Order: sequence, then structure tokens, then C-alpha cells
Amino acid sequence: MAAVFLVMLYEYSPLFYIAVVFTCFIVTTGLVLGWKICACSPLSWKHYQCKFQVKRKRNSHEWFGLEVPVILRNSEEIEFNTRVSKKEMKQVKNPFGLVITNPTSASITNGIALTPDCIEESILTCYWGCDVQELYEALQKHVYISRINTPQALEDAIYNKYIFREQHFVKKNSKEEKYCQLPDNAKIEDFGVVPRSQYPLVALLTLADEDSQGLYDIISMVTVIHIPDNKYKLSCRILYQYVLLAQGQFHDLKQLFMSANNNTPSLSKSSPGEQSTDRHLFEKAGLAEIEVEHYEENSKDCVVCQNGKVNWVLLPCRHTCLCDGCIKYFQQCPMCRQFVHEYFALCSQKEQDKESPKSEGSVTS
Repeated sequence: MAAVFLVMLYEYSPLFYIAVVFTCFIVTTGLVLGWKICACSPLSWKHYQCKFQVKRKRNSHEWFGLEVPVILRNSEEIEFNTRVSKKEMKQVKNPFGLVITNPTSASITNGIALTPDCIEESILTCYWGCDVQELYEALQKHVYISRINTPQALEDAIYNKYIFREQHFVKKNSKEEKYCQLPDNAKIEDFGVVPRSQYPLVALLTLADEDSQGLYDIISMVTVIHIPDNKYKLSCRILYQYVLLAQGQFHDLKQLFMSANNNTPSLSKSSPGEQSTDRHLFEKAGLAEIEVEHYEENSKDCVVCQNGKVNWVLLPCRHTCLCDGCIKYFQQCPMCRQFVHEYFALCSQKEQDKESPKSEGSVTS
């Protein structure tokens, strides 16, 4: 229809046709370049109103009355009054705890020592050579199909794709060391080169009494452990820990980065050769190295005011470095300068008052 109209217009008057096409070209160019025609005199009230609008809308261009967002070139162009949302947290009690007793002595041939710390009688089930893909499919099954609250439920979810299984009974509030080792007849010296299709060890903690599962939101915990062998000599450590909830969710436990005292064990105590080897192996495997940041200051002091107790965790960087008084003044993490998207408190004001009761003559903010 438009083509027929243009042909008729050209036959009627070529000059008028050229004028129409040229006008359309000018209008299109103005839309593309985002020109704004502001017919206001410098001394009129409109002039000051336009200046106010331009200052107010620093982060957008206006194309004929329409606001169009633009990409900011640096952090200085972001307005300070941008609000950072406070993340609402739900406090749950985790009945399970598991640590590696002596990581330096762990290996495929020598085995590994684990120390569970549970507030209820539990069962520690260790799966050697667990299939990686089947494990993560099992976590999805926990969400959509059936809950993994027993060792048998996990074995059914991974279709028994593991090399060897051993089980230990864990007493309530007992920190008794449990020793796990592959049998000699397994004849396994390594689990292949990276990327691997099997995890060296997957430890599952479940409650021994099924009636106690209704008392806790967390019904089981899955711990993925790396153990060095002949082909992959990265030092022994926990790679991932997942807590499984009765409502059908699972969450990855992640480390918070806090200032630490000098007596805190860390990678800095290892030799430079071991550090460089571990870093190279992490890069090769595509894993993020977990490091603890060390400072000479007390770990309870805010890194800004050096007076308040650290209580706020910044996301997504997970630095825990600000007190209740300083959190409201920062949109960027004072440690890494990353923009803060959300933040949450480690404990509420009521919990802080219980931990440190007020004394006479003390000053509180």
C-alpha cells in the first residue's frame, strides 16, 4: 500500500516526492541519534526546569519524551541514593557437622579420617567413586520427586553408581573420629584425569531415628570430598557441602570471608611450592580456590570504624566486615569494592543483647 502511494506521489510531483522522502529521513535520523528539541529561552522558567530534569535523569537519555536507559561508563556515574535491599533470612538449626581430621595424611591408599559432630544420633554413609552426574540428578530428584532422608533413598536416586560403600553410627554430641578406607581388593589407585566422572568420596549424614526428622528443617547433608591420588595430587579438602531440607530444597554451604587472627589455620602456613601447586591444580580443574583473608586486627572489629562488632554479610562477595552502624553507608564492599546487591545480618539485635548484656556505664549506639 505504501509503495503504491509513493509511486502515485512521484507521478504527481517529483519535487514533492523528494521533499517527503527527505523529511522522513530527517525524522528517522533524529530518532536514531536521540536528538531532543528543547525550544526554551535561557532566562525562562522552562530553562531551569530542563536543567533540573537533565540532572535528575543522569542515568538515562530522553528521546522525544521517552526515557531510554544507557550503559554507565564507571561507578562514579551511579547515584549514591541507590537502595541496597536487605535480604530476609530464615534461621534453621543444622543437626549435622563434618570436618576432615587430618587432611595432609589422607589419600586413596591410606584412607581418610572424618570427625562428625551431630546434635542427634546419626548415620554417616561414605560412597567411594560416586558418579558425578548421578549425584546432581539425585539432588534434583530430592526437589521434584522424593526426599533423600535415608542412605537407601540416595542409593536409589544414584542407581547404585558407586564403587564401595561403608557406614558408621554417630552418637549424639560425640566427636569420635571415623576412619574410612577403600578395601584392598578394590585395587583402585586413582580416579582418572581431570575432568573426572567420579568423585573420590561423597559422605552422607542422615538422622538415625526417622521420628526425629520432623524436629529439624534439615534432614540430611551431602559432603563432596576430594582425596589426592597418583594422577591428581591436589591436597585433600571439602569441595561442596549441600544441606537438604524437608520441604524439598537443597542449599550449597559457602564460606564467609572474615578477618582472621594469626592462629587460624590457612593455606598461608603451607610452603610456597605447595601453594603454587594447589593453585595450578585449581585452575586446571576449573574450581574456585577458597582462601581465608588475614588481617592483624581483631576478627570481631568492623574494618571501617574499628569499634563495632562485625555482623553483616555482603552479597555476592560474601565479605563479613561491617557493623550495624556502618552498613547503611556503603553500596560497595570496603574490602573488594564490588557493588553490594544484598546483605543480611548474622544475628539479630535481640541475639546480640543476649550474648553481650549491657553493663552499667557502657555506651551503646
